[in-house]
Amino acid sequence: MKFTFLYPSKWAFLFTLLGYWSLAVAQQKPIPKPEETLGFPVGADFKLATYEQSLAYFKKLDEASDKLQLVYVGETSEGRPWYFALISSPQNLANIDKYRSIAQRLAHPDGLTDEEAKKLSIEGKPLVHIDGGLHATEVAGAQHTISLAYDMISKANDPKIKAILDNVILLLWPSLNPDGQTMVGDWYASNVGTPYEIAPTPFLYQKYVGHDNNRDAYMLNMIESRVVERTWRDWEPNIIFVHHQTSPFPTRIWLPPFAEPIAPQTPPIIAREVNMIGMAMAQALETNGQKGATHMGTGFDAWYPGYIDFMPVMQNIPAFWTETALYNYATPHFYTVRDFPKDKNEFRIESLYSSPWPGGWWRISDAIAYMQTASLATLDYAAKYGDVLLYNRYQAGRNTIRKYEQEPPYAYFIPQKQRDPVRPVELLRRLAFHGIRIGQLTKEVAFDGRTYPKGTWVIPMNQEFAELTKQLMDVQSYPDLREFPGGPPEQPYDAAGWTLPLQFELNVIPATTPLTADVKGAIQLISATAKDWQKDDKKDATPADFVGGIGFDTNPVSAAIKAPEGRITGSGTVALVSPAENNAFKVISRSLKAGGTVKFNKDNQRYAISGVSKASLEPWTKELGVTSELTTNTAGAVVKPRIALYKPWTASMDEGWTQWVLEQFEVPFATISNADVLAGDLSDRFDVILLASDRPQTIKNGFVKGMVPPAYEGGLGDQGGKNLSAFVSQGGTLVCLNASCDFAIEALHLPVKNVVAGVARKDYFTGGSLLEVETDPTHPVMAGMPSRAVVFVDGSPVFATLDGFKGQALAKFAPTGSPLRSGYMLGEKFLQGYAASLDVQHGKGHAILIGFRPQWRGQPLGTYRVLLNSVLYGGDVSRGKYGTPDFWKSAGTAGKGKEDEKK
Repeated sequence: MKFTFLYPSKWAFLFTLLGYWSLAVAQQKPIPKPEETLGFPVGADFKLATYEQSLAYFKKLDEASDKLQLVYVGETSEGRPWYFALISSPQNLANIDKYRSIAQRLAHPDGLTDEEAKKLSIEGKPLVHIDGGLHATEVAGAQHTISLAYDMISKANDPKIKAILDNVILLLWPSLNPDGQTMVGDWYASNVGTPYEIAPTPFLYQKYVGHDNNRDAYMLNMIESRVVERTWRDWEPNIIFVHHQTSPFPTRIWLPPFAEPIAPQTPPIIAREVNMIGMAMAQALETNGQKGATHMGTGFDAWYPGYIDFMPVMQNIPAFWTETALYNYATPHFYTVRDFPKDKNEFRIESLYSSPWPGGWWRISDAIAYMQTASLATLDYAAKYGDVLLYNRYQAGRNTIRKYEQEPPYAYFIPQKQRDPVRPVELLRRLAFHGIRIGQLTKEVAFDGRTYPKGTWVIPMNQEFAELTKQLMDVQSYPDLREFPGGPPEQPYDAAGWTLPLQFELNVIPATTPLTADVKGAIQLISATAKDWQKDDKKDATPADFVGGIGFDTNPVSAAIKAPEGRITGSGTVALVSPAENNAFKVISRSLKAGGTVKFNKDNQRYAISGVSKASLEPWTKELGVTSELTTNTAGAVVKPRIALYKPWTASMDEGWTQWVLEQFEVPFATISNADVLAGDLSDRFDVILLASDRPQTIKNGFVKGMVPPAYEGGLGDQGGKNLSAFVSQGGTLVCLNASCDFAIEALHLPVKNVVAGVARKDYFTGGSLLEVETDPTHPVMAGMPSRAVVFVDGSPVFATLDGFKGQALAKFAPTGSPLRSGYMLGEKFLQGYAASLDVQHGKGHAILIGFRPQWRGQPLGTYRVLLNSVLYGGDVSRGKYGTPDFWKSAGTAGKGKEDEKK
């Protein structure tokens, strides 16, 4: 803090000195110890601090020290106030706006010269983000941030820490998942000292998504993802370090370099910095005698950009995670050599595992100590090489700009006219929120043999974050890495393919030749007045997208991207809406809530709405970007299903995502658990029951006896399967997503076979990829789908039918060629000619088997309608006759020979 004084008299001078002395005394308050607030030392066995306890301690540090300032960033999904702490020297904090401005300027280098950037790099201070607790059951992370903050403040005169405080500005987040930290802390406290002390949580430890909070980085569907991204763009940190647990046993901590493969759009200079920091952490651990550090391996690759701790690499930030060993919560555990795998029980020194861990006790305090060493090593690296970090941030951005001025793609063109005009808006608002600039054509232009009308969106690629754009827009080709020559493939740690234009069902055209002067002159970068996330009204800012509240409108470019206004055409009292447009389902939901009548018209595969005034329909269609046609045709089957979503105690992320999608489209549904299904009489309560993608054994057995408190034990069991079978037989619709299809096939004794079940991974493998299927849009579940569609598969079933089958295929794989559109696939012969989705008649009802993931992590907007149509396929609708004759021949013909091949 700077002070300027005038001295009119010697008394004023003395009073000023007295003021300085008083200020110094005030700043020398005793630094509170964590246990004074928490009631126990950080890292104590059997103790975990909740977020509320952690925040209370950080507030006391803020009051006691001039080296720490809390910064409010917003609220979590459950309404908790969220903060991070700025930690640095008082002088740096007094000049925080200056250093933040330098970080911003170097992150966005357009117009800077190398010499100007070097000067700023020397003048600036690196901003380092460190956090804990993203995955809340990985408990040590959010405890270590308390310990790290205390040591940084209480040991400020230690030469190493003083150098860090003088030369680095730390952005320390007490937790990256406040809701989850408290959920898990409370759950563990309730079980400590009981037989269920290390019981897994029977709930997702972040609303909707649980562990997938580290898979939402580019989509930004979750509130927490948007808060973090907005904060990063406000501060533009120079390092992002996210702590995780657990490392490959028996190693104690896994550090970068990452395993193979890494994302092809990774800027080389940033990749090298990540590797350097990883080695610096390993060296610090060795110096401290903390054994068991390892690198690379075959697990933690950096291919998928959905990780919150890796995606920023493509925004030119060294971003990485570590994995520190974990037993369970804060319960200690003793390991002996008998616990070690054979390849580690001889304690052989390896190139990237220099000091094998010999076993013994492992406590949460040990994990915290390893994390603290890694954090301090990262901060020490930043203190020593701050100017290099800053200048490399500039260089990486400058190099990316130059790269895409010299090689394709030079831009991406996104026409406004699409099958669903809202979907390009959903894509572009997300990209803009990530700091990517968007333009629109001010006139019609002809380029590369195409004509683009005025208003076409354009993403110029000569910008600093262009590598992120390309990583999200281009087709992925995952390398064919094998565990050994001729052996099974090395499985991707996560998704292998995610190409957003394919998932969004969008026509996006890359510019493969340099833009002409005429085209460049017609591109106007867009911007609008952004909303203030702290002051503006929190009501839905842009109803057409399905991110509620202020959503993306805190970014000026996002705020400028608006969906075309919807419209009503024709005349009459019945409004037809098409399931080709996602927001048609919001109109349907609102109409049902308003007491209207909705029917499915099989002649035109649209939903007909009546009994709702035009005064209501018109604003809905306009604000949601939907086109509806008025008619007098009242034909159709009534849509009014009573919908239930099954929620297992095993904390299903796919169920959470399903719930999220249904809520975004305002679909009314009930959540049911094991007890509801086991109670029977399901037909009296529901028309449609939805099973998200969970493995059959998980649905059937759940948690085994003794693993969790009795209230959470078990699954549906045999009786639950029988009750579901009776529900369908009596006329109900059971909708099964992906893995749950196998449960339904067994539980309902359906005449269907999953032909890839049991096929060796070396022969057949799809690792979270995008495949093409042919659909039958004349069936209500596929209404609105194109005849050829891209679906996301992940360990997905592939169907053949057996004797006694009644029903029809809804989607199928082509009989020849590879269906792979993005990602990785082995053994296309195992699905050629088979079905990807079936409507199986079972008694009076239907089992809808969807052999892909239509709502995977909220990403595939192009297949949302499959899920939304399916939950409306109950009651009168399900009793109709639909489908195209001979769309697909059953396994007796189309599949014949494939079984022989496998044998």
